[in-house]
Amino acid sequence: MDGMEILMAIIEKGGYGSIKDSGGRASGNWKGMSGIKGSGGMKGMEENRKPHRHIRSFQVIILGFALLILAGSLILMLPWATRDGRGASFADALFTATSAACVTGLVVQDTATYWSGFGQAVILLLIQIGGMGVVTVAVFITSLSGRKIGLMQRSTMQDSISAPQMGGIVRMTGFILRATLVMELTGAVFLAFVFCGEMGVGKGLWYALFHSVSAFCNAGFDLMGFREKFSSLTAYQGQPVVNLVIMALIITGGIGFFVWKDIQEKGLQFKKYRLQTKVVLVTSAALILVPAVFYFFMEYADLPVKERFLSSLFQAVTPRTAGFNTTDLSKMGEGGQVLMVFLMLIGGSPGSTAGGMKTTTLAVLYGSALSVFVHEEHVHFFGRRITDETVKNAATILLMYLTLFLTGGIAISTIEGISMKTALFETASAVGTVGLSLGATPTLGGVSRAILIGLMFLGRVGGLTLIFAAVSEKRRDAARFPEEKITVG
Repeated sequence: MDGMEILMAIIEKGGYGSIKDSGGRASGNWKGMSGIKGSGGMKGMEENRKPHRHIRSFQVIILGFALLILAGSLILMLPWATRDGRGASFADALFTATSAACVTGLVVQDTATYWSGFGQAVILLLIQIGGMGVVTVAVFITSLSGRKIGLMQRSTMQDSISAPQMGGIVRMTGFILRATLVMELTGAVFLAFVFCGEMGVGKGLWYALFHSVSAFCNAGFDLMGFREKFSSLTAYQGQPVVNLVIMALIITGGIGFFVWKDIQEKGLQFKKYRLQTKVVLVTSAALILVPAVFYFFMEYADLPVKERFLSSLFQAVTPRTAGFNTTDLSKMGEGGQVLMVFLMLIGGSPGSTAGGMKTTTLAVLYGSALSVFVHEEHVHFFGRRITDETVKNAATILLMYLTLFLTGGIAISTIEGISMKTALFETASAVGTVGLSLGATPTLGGVSRAILIGLMFLGRVGGLTLIFAAVSEKRRDAARFPEEKITVG
């Protein structure tokens, strides 16, 4: 059995699945309810409603990524995965596999000079599976084999891609795979015109495909180390094709498949879009344009106009959550670095290849604060009210990401003796699954690397996924405590 077969076996055997209400919360278990008899009274009901232990969808998602990382680590340890023929150490292989599967881009070994062609292909496969989602790929393989996609598999798929409903989830999986293939191949074709001219046809095509997949999956892995190790795309700072194609791939991959599905169905009729599509588009546009203006006037004023424009726009796009860079980030001012940390923590949008807190989380938090300022009872966007549960989820996600970001940064700064600014930059990059670095990651010790591995994993699977996997589905709010106000602010 390979990893995908193991995963699908877990999904199939994990249980019968849960009945979900409109809010996506489990409201009952089929097997637990099946034995209830009308004449049995409460005693019969209690006897037959025994808890049925099964692996829930959130646990399957976490287990799927863990299995993918483990398999990738073992393969990267093989002798032919590295250029020296010795294979990577378990520590280096684990860090690289985690970074690739979690589409982060942080590396401890230069991808171009350390890994062989086979090793690079393994990394690319991990990026592709991690970007689309382990469960998405597993369900696709299952459907190709002709096996029926059951309720538990559909429920897991729904949670994996943050789908609003279970209906049509298999068709949505097909759309995700087709859209991914079309966008990655289109990007590779455009990049090939540049890379083939520089490197020859064979190498140029491989480089075009690798960077297209890496950009669309918001991974940030590159093969430009043959010029200078860990140089990313700095050699293409003023190259318009490379800059524009990479940015387009990052944006399309990070904006969310459900947004693209909505646009495909309704064209350019903004008023007809779902609320989430509207919020994602407006928030994403603001998070690109505002930082780009800042970088244009505050960071790259000494560059020629063309390079200034491209660099400003690129560095506004890439922190959410791609990990490429066309300029030396260590030479950027502290204001620009802090803004980049903010963008890395936000990340992309739900149901996309990107990580981070997500653009919708930021929008909900902003809307919540605005509603307090103007003395409104509820948060609303575009004539639609946002539920209190959504606001609480957004606040929970913010607190979790800030806690992981700050705790990890303090720990690494203390252990390694590096500046807090540098440590926080690395932890923001890890938990936001970005991959940008000020150069500290390759020099970190084992404990600090383990911290980054944990942050990358948690950042990719998502905060709420982790919480729902760890906490029981049973709701314990039947009894309500007396209410009393406290003063905040």
